[in-house]
Amino acid sequence: QGQLVESGGGLVQAGGSLRLSCTASGRSFSNYGMGWFRQPPGKEREFVASISRYDSTTYYSESVKGRFTISRENAKNTVYLQMNSLKPEDTAVYYCAATALNAATRADLYNNWGQGTQVIVSS
Repeated sequence: QGQLVESGGGLVQAGGSLRLSCTASGRSFSNYGMGWFRQPPGKEREFVASISRYDSTTYYSESVKGRFTISRENAKNTVYLQMNSLKPEDTAVYYCAATALNAATRADLYNNWGQGTQVIVSS
């Protein structure tokens, strides 16, 4: 798999929504589990959501469950993160990543990362 490029970040008020996209270059996108991680200011990178490579089973961190939705469109080599009911604590740089595993929630199991997109949620 080639380069991952995120887009869709920005500044939004609390309670608002954003949709992040991550598009992969190269082939065989459908053979990779995909994940979203985030790194809040001054904190370590943390798992947000992941989606399996074959049946699109999804996994979420407790902090975003019920508010965020991960999905993938293999024909477009793209994975999305729909973020609703945003809170100031969702402020972070958001990264997408790819793993050769079916799915994973640990960052060290991902071997291909995008450059990140900034999300700022104002109160």
